[in-house]
Amino acid sequence: MAEKKNYYEILGVSKNASEEEIKAAYKKLVKQYHPDLHPGDKLAAEKFKEINEANEVLSDKQKRAAYDYEQEHPGMGGMGGMGGAGGAGFGGFGGFGDIFDSIFQGFGGSASVQRDTTGEDIQLSLGLSFMDAAKGCSKEISYSRNEPCPACNGTGAKGGTAMRTCSKCGGKGQVRYAQETMFGRTVRVGACPDCGGRGKIITEKCPDCKGKGYIRREAKIRLDIPAGADTGSYIRKRGYGQASTEGGAPGDLIVVFRVEPHRIFQRKNMDLYVDLPISFKTAALGGTVKVPGLDDTFDYQIPEGTQSGTTFTVRGKGIRSRNGTGNLYLRVFVEVPTKLTRDQKKKIADAAEGVELRQYEKSKKYADSVSALYGQDPYSEK
Repeated sequence: MAEKKNYYEILGVSKNASEEEIKAAYKKLVKQYHPDLHPGDKLAAEKFKEINEANEVLSDKQKRAAYDYEQEHPGMGGMGGMGGAGGAGFGGFGGFGDIFDSIFQGFGGSASVQRDTTGEDIQLSLGLSFMDAAKGCSKEISYSRNEPCPACNGTGAKGGTAMRTCSKCGGKGQVRYAQETMFGRTVRVGACPDCGGRGKIITEKCPDCKGKGYIRREAKIRLDIPAGADTGSYIRKRGYGQASTEGGAPGDLIVVFRVEPHRIFQRKNMDLYVDLPISFKTAALGGTVKVPGLDDTFDYQIPEGTQSGTTFTVRGKGIRSRNGTGNLYLRVFVEVPTKLTRDQKKKIADAAEGVELRQYEKSKKYADSVSALYGQDPYSEK
């Protein structure tokens, strides 16, 4: 007795795979083992047949349930598994097998094969400057793609008509497979392995594309990139991918963005962050400073007594996109002069005496805490 095929292994998915995972695995394998890509390769043709067979079962909920039951109860599957003394099997129970036979033929015999003939997608990476991504821009890109051959209309046949009806499927592109299970005889419908589901076989290849159905060309397209594009975001252009090798619709072009860093701005979603240096005088006394924005600089009032590390929020000055507008966050740090003249140092020291005295009074609680821990006043002169 031949070993039963493991359809999950054939598609390379787990037994708990979702419908979407099965569909994705099937699509990938069909493109890999399609007969048009392996002319005369019997192993590839057999693999293609197995892939379609596995998909026909696992993509149908009822068929998959019956198949899983057979896998879990191998002794119960098929007519041979139920045959006992007298060799009655299911057939000996007053037509019990015929009941299930009619059920399965009802949904299997007339089922159509859903085949994805769409061409493959093309994925490109596009670098954007920080400002182009933040404010939006228009870019023209060039890339190579397979386009449908105009001489044969993408059929691969000379003049688009040098084809004959497939004798195996009669031009339907589908073949039926009968199988005995514990429920009786089931009928499955799969893509014809001879014509790959087309229903027709090329008799004379197109001289322009050599029977491929497509030609390689350089393509150009202009992209309108919206404001707020970020690294990892993308634009999908329907129908700008690879041409189908089976007369279906072309795939899509997917352009993924890679945004360059900026010298001043940092970004988080639609918000912008700027490290803003201010002078000691401005921090102490307050003042107006020039702040960079996306479009131009603008004035911002720094309050007196601002501490280094303070963050100010300027609402609505972030990135303006169709998904909303962000804020601008100013992270202030005080620049302390490093080279001072003797006179400058004296003036700072004289001015600081009164400030330090007031600071001492305000920080008495802090001083008491330090004294209790270390036995030393942090403000005492050594």
